Amino acid sequence: MRRSIVTTTTLAAIALGATTLSACGHTTEQRAATGAIAGAVVAGPVGAAVGGAAGAARPD
Repeated sequence: MRRSIVTTTTLAAIALGATTLSACGHTTEQRAATGAIAGAVVAGPVGAAVGGAAGAARPD
């Protein structure tokens, strides 16, 4: 049970960080790239996918 709470908290922190960092950039491509790099540093390939998606989803 404790491991589940820690995992959920960690994933929530990663998602918040990726969303925050994905806001960097002027174009959709720049935001997606920034989010993907930040996500990859934090959580590897899965983080890169989440960060890239968060950056691309932000409207101009």
